[in-house]
Amino acid sequence: QVQLVESGGGLVQAGGSLTLSCAASGTAFSINRMGWYRQAPGKQREWVARITSGGSTNYAESVKGRFTISRDNAKSTVFLQILSLKPEDTAVYYCNALNGVIPVYPWGRGTQVTVSS
Repeated sequence: QVQLVESGGGLVQAGGSLTLSCAASGTAFSINRMGWYRQAPGKQREWVARITSGGSTNYAESVKGRFTISRDNAKSTVFLQILSLKPEDTAVYYCNALNGVIPVYPWGRGTQVTVSS
């Protein structure tokens, strides 16, 4: 059974930074394309970043330059570093494996990021 466990969120002031982690189990992590998503209050979940098994990355336009996705295959973990946090980054952040651009597994509980102005 696949489990995705996100962590690292918190309450931070605007301009601060966070690094989120997502630990995956029950899947062949190293061959999976992985992605980060977020869901702000009252909004639909949106994609923000993805990374291939080889380390190639893509980002949503709204986060380019501030978000960095990375992975540690030995630890089956994907990371999302967020710099220069803005109040509009407030959301629950989720990770998932991707088939192309389609999330594969049931969503985990996510990790809450709250940015105060």
